[in-house]
Amino acid sequence: MKTRIVIDTNVMLSALRSSKGASYALVSQLPLEYFQVALSVPLYTEYQDVLTRDEHMTGASSKAEILQFLRYICGITSHHDIFFLWRPWLSDPKDDMVLELAVASSSRYIVTHNLRDFANIDTFGIEAITPGRFLELLKGKTS
Repeated sequence: MKTRIVIDTNVMLSALRSSKGASYALVSQLPLEYFQVALSVPLYTEYQDVLTRDEHMTGASSKAEILQFLRYICGITSHHDIFFLWRPWLSDPKDDMVLELAVASSSRYIVTHNLRDFANIDTFGIEAITPGRFLELLKGKTS
């Protein structure tokens, strides 16, 4: 069975805004042979909301192209329903939503730029890591 991960919205936004850096490198490799990305309806909705906001539109992609990309992401991820809530566990309810998906999907990692926001999640056997660190792990799996 593949190791599951959850990709936080800030990583998706970073990948959208710049083709340089670890976020883009990770997202552009999807789907991954050794890892499976978990997705829930609330996280997908947040992706849509955040990535299509006017202030995040860089001009490189249209809203329609971003929505098409998100439909692609939806098609290559494993979908999970959330039947329990751990709130409030973290300081931000939107981060709690990401944690709940990670727990429901038995994900090993939450890939995020906001490591401090996910402090204290080791109780669930989940580790918050940056996209760069995740790519290092991925490189170790493929070599």
